Amino acid sequence: MNTYSLSRNIPLSEPWDVIVVGGGPSGCAAAISAAREGAKTLLLEASGALGGGGTSALVPAWCPFSDKEKVIYRGLAQKIFEACKAGMPHVPPADVDWVPIDAERLKRVYDDFVLASGAHLLFNTVLSGVDHDEQGRVRAIIVSNKQGLSALQARVYIDCTGDADLAAWAGAPFHKGDDSGDLMPATHCFVLTNVDEYAFRHIYWNGGRLHAGNPESPIYRIVESGKYPLIPDTHICSNWVGPSTVGFNAGHIWNVDNTDPESVSRGLVQGRKVAKQLRDALAEYCPEAFAASFLCNTAPQIGVRESRRIDGDYTLTLDDYMARRSFPDEIVRNCYFIDVHHSADKIADSITERREPITNAVYYGPGESHGIPYRCLVPKKLQNVLVAGRSISCERAVQGSVRVMPVCLAMGEAAGMAAAHAVQSHCGDVRAVDTARLRHRLQEEGGYLPEPTAA
Repeated sequence: MNTYSLSRNIPLSEPWDVIVVGGGPSGCAAAISAAREGAKTLLLEASGALGGGGTSALVPAWCPFSDKEKVIYRGLAQKIFEACKAGMPHVPPADVDWVPIDAERLKRVYDDFVLASGAHLLFNTVLSGVDHDEQGRVRAIIVSNKQGLSALQARVYIDCTGDADLAAWAGAPFHKGDDSGDLMPATHCFVLTNVDEYAFRHIYWNGGRLHAGNPESPIYRIVESGKYPLIPDTHICSNWVGPSTVGFNAGHIWNVDNTDPESVSRGLVQGRKVAKQLRDALAEYCPEAFAASFLCNTAPQIGVRESRRIDGDYTLTLDDYMARRSFPDEIVRNCYFIDVHHSADKIADSITERREPITNAVYYGPGESHGIPYRCLVPKKLQNVLVAGRSISCERAVQGSVRVMPVCLAMGEAAGMAAAHAVQSHCGDVRAVDTARLRHRLQEEGGYLPEPTAA
């Protein structure tokens, strides 16, 4: 690659205690938590809305908040979830699993929670560079927005980019994809309006008739018909998100690497075409509900499931997941299933076998969960950086579980609180954080953190 040398002075803003990069679920919770602990906090978001997957990517439903017995993603995660659900009168108040999302309401919920905490917020501001020393301390980050380039400094940085951009650019080691570098496929979510509510609810949604987990789903006939060649496989999830309105998490787009802008651009173009073909196919094969449906929106952000995972002070393993392991420094409990979406060469198998396009799924029983230790948020080689969200230190199979919104919210709250403690008591050294104190404070804020059990 050719290079261009740029020598210039850029503006440097006033210093912050904590800067959070990325305003998805983990980033919002991190900023709220850090500010609540008394840290002067700045949240940077590259788009014009907070919320990430549930807003800009139009993911139509929350993954489960319960372990089938009780809610385990509590604290800020539960507060944000309940605030969103409260504005959706068609959702029973007691529902906690696979609850639909009103994306516009959720944007406002995140806005209100972040600003009420005292955190500062900058939209349309993109991380563009990281300055660090040889000891692994980030000295400043370079961002770009309509004012051009500027430098920002903090005592602790929290990387909630979803791709570990800040950590990777600062020199932290990382992994990406499987052993060959293949990544889970992306999905471009979309919304259909003018859907017949009775038919959708009683013919296609109740009992999961439309879902690929049902061998009788019409999605198999759609794919096998060959009439809609851009519909690649049978992945289709849907939720009633508002009056006459259904949100879809459907279709797969392979070879999308969120760290490669060209592949993301190709994926967005393809995703819009897939959404149109899915609308047309549903109108033909499920006319009772979708004959008059209207494709009103495709997500401005493609739904990416994985990219970089940091190499942290501890790597959460599949053995840990299978053993339902606890840790003395755990800051989150997680119960979501191992949800790794299949590679392109497995399409035919999932269709022939009439099963969901998921590879080697593992499910917990009622009441079961595992811990995520604080060390998974601490990148090797860095001193004043934490990572929260889908990029924490874990094996790929486990990333298929910890990548979803409820657990990301809970991780973000822990990261923000830890960052504030590092600033206030440990000169910004994230490894010096007292995890017993951290756990106690998370419990005081409503977090579900039972006493760790013996291994």
